[in-house]
Amino acid sequence: MYKNIKVKLISTVLLIIILFTLYGCTNSGETAKQEMTKLEEIKEKGKIVLGTSADYPPYEFHKEINGKDEIVGFDIEIAKQIAKELGVELEIKDMKFDGLLAALQMNKIDFIVAGMTPTEERKENADFSKTYYEAEQCLLVKKGDGSKYKEIDDLSGIEVGVQKSTIQEQLAKEKIEDAEIKALSKITSLVLELKNNKVDGIVLVKPVAEAYAKANKDLEVAEVSLGKEDGVAIAVKKGNTELMNAINKTIDKLMKEGKISQFINEATHLSEED
Repeated sequence: MYKNIKVKLISTVLLIIILFTLYGCTNSGETAKQEMTKLEEIKEKGKIVLGTSADYPPYEFHKEINGKDEIVGFDIEIAKQIAKELGVELEIKDMKFDGLLAALQMNKIDFIVAGMTPTEERKENADFSKTYYEAEQCLLVKKGDGSKYKEIDDLSGIEVGVQKSTIQEQLAKEKIEDAEIKALSKITSLVLELKNNKVDGIVLVKPVAEAYAKANKDLEVAEVSLGKEDGVAIAVKKGNTELMNAINKTIDKLMKEGKISQFINEATHLSEED
């Protein structure tokens, strides 16, 4: 009888040890999964998800190519190179500009390439790469109105359109005295407002304004300059250091090889084609 009790006791102890071992392995697996970096997750999935707002030629815009609607632009080419360097596929999600940072926070996208300026406010919600392009800010107006606006003071009191949650919105508030500002999510909507005389002009970065002027013969870029932007950069969720380092490495490589300028020229010509 004592022997049976001893056997049962040993069996119980062994069972407890096995259960604790299995529990430890499970926890270790869960911990490893929790500790996996965003870069490791992307490589494991074999895909990186880009968030952009494709109404901003030549940065990113829709273009029919071989009968198929595609999102193109020099930002898209940069994103493709990042995916290529990581050895993964690129998935593009087109959304409203003012929803991009929220989508990043909710892990719906992995990074943002959308002509985005890294303002102090945005830096509170995302980490930004090195800047890869700077451009002048200007005003898109109706044909014939370009010479009306030569200096900042000439803009006083005008009705001006801006894309919501952009640096241009902040710029209009800071630089244009007594301006009536209309902020919309899409530049295409602002262009319609301009054509219908609902606004006097739209504050845009110069390459974008020029692209819309070339695509719309009833529009032109005014003579006035609103200064240069601080540069545009790529955003990732805060704390994703490894992913950011990989992105910066790709930016360095592209700039060293002169690829950024090449992408800009190609995208500009593409945006001008009928």
